[in-house]
Amino acid sequence: MSMNSRRNAKAWAQLGLRGMAMGAADLVPGVSGGTVAFIAGIYEELLDTLGGLGFGTIIHLFKEGPIATWKKYNLGFLAALVVGIGLSVLLLAGALHHLLEHHPVLLWAFFFGLVAASIPFMLRDIPRSAFKGPVLVLLFAGAGIAWWLTGLPPLMQGNHPAFLFGSGAIAICAMILPGISGSFILVILGAYSSVIGALKSFDVLRIVAFASGALVGLLGFSKGLGWVFRRHRELAMALLSGFLIGSLRKLWPWKENLEPLFAHSDGRVEYLQINISPQVHGDPQWLLAVVSMAAGALLVTGLGALSRRSSSQTPDVMPTTSHE
Repeated sequence: MSMNSRRNAKAWAQLGLRGMAMGAADLVPGVSGGTVAFIAGIYEELLDTLGGLGFGTIIHLFKEGPIATWKKYNLGFLAALVVGIGLSVLLLAGALHHLLEHHPVLLWAFFFGLVAASIPFMLRDIPRSAFKGPVLVLLFAGAGIAWWLTGLPPLMQGNHPAFLFGSGAIAICAMILPGISGSFILVILGAYSSVIGALKSFDVLRIVAFASGALVGLLGFSKGLGWVFRRHRELAMALLSGFLIGSLRKLWPWKENLEPLFAHSDGRVEYLQINISPQVHGDPQWLLAVVSMAAGALLVTGLGALSRRSSSQTPDVMPTTSHE
């Protein structure tokens, strides 16, 4: 029996809200929707559902019809998340853009608190007896990789469809990894402005190229990541926890612009930045930033409590998808 049949109206509404939280996170370069999915308790179901999709899904659709395919492949779960993410983009994109432009310290502080509070939440999923050898190596390796990635300067933008296809495949993989931001990967690759420009001008060729790359990357990577989770859960959790730790470099609220790198097509300027200490006596926002950090941490606590309560009320049944 699929998870679809186990959910009532309240559970579907909660799933849509979790999708909205994922969408809001992915809108901010440096924050990952995968982090929110894990905190909200839907990460493994997301991997399992995505990993079950493939050519077999299309064959099943023609043989058994849309209703049977919808149930077998847990498509209601994906639909609820997609609706939530879409609503988040429509409702929150403008507000988040305004905060990034006019109150960046407060916004970064909120997400810094959110991600920092997520780290112990993920680490407690690893038994204490496992904190040795390979687990510690992957924990530090993940932190080092994310720390290095988030320190890379953005590249000049590329616009070729083949480049956008590859960028879509790489960025979508990052979006489902806790601690690695897909939008920030696009910035590093130099594709962020091109993708936004293609969407604004409705450049069908480049939109299709990017979306096709994202689809290929999503289906392929989710299968591999799901396989790792099923067979090496502790190692996977250590690596992903490391990613979260390393991503804090990007989310540190207080930064200094060293020099301009280039300007986007919409006029925004990318700067080479370094993290600095908060100016407690010279920055009137530092106390508000601390409050914003606390709010982010409290949100994680609330999502975690919601996840535990939902898990206790829902039988532990994974979607009945096949992994072609």
